[in-house]
Amino acid sequence: MRIHLLAVGEKMPVWVSQGYQEYVRRLPADNTLLLHEVSAARRGKNPEVERWKHQEGERLLAAVPKGAHVVALDEHGEGWTTRQLAGRLEEWRRQGSDIALLVGGADGLSADCLQQARQRWSLSPLTLPHALVRIVLAEQLYRAWTVLQGHPYHRD
Repeated sequence: MRIHLLAVGEKMPVWVSQGYQEYVRRLPADNTLLLHEVSAARRGKNPEVERWKHQEGERLLAAVPKGAHVVALDEHGEGWTTRQLAGRLEEWRRQGSDIALLVGGADGLSADCLQQARQRWSLSPLTLPHALVRIVLAEQLYRAWTVLQGHPYHRD
């Protein structure tokens, strides 16, 4: 199974890439996590939030692999415990299709992205910096995988 992390924003600081890659390299080949960055909308002086979200949403949806199960990372989504995420990961693996995790830009995901999503997942009730979300997401996917493997990384 391939998990595609589709995220708005390019040119992240080195610490973001290093943190993200640390967990990506720990995942096995049959649970590959791939990052696809799309450019953020150009912001001008006038706030046009819906237009910006729409532009970013179009880019995200264009990058979704054909037939992928789409999951939107959304503050209003469902919060999952580590064990629940492990269960979702196992369900996704059984489905046999790729997974596309959508992470919006500074203003969130467009309505189109939310409508295309089969699930909505909230990492936290806190507002997290979008760069940090990449690392947290990679670590949590690794942690869920270790739960499924009976590896001692995760402790209840």
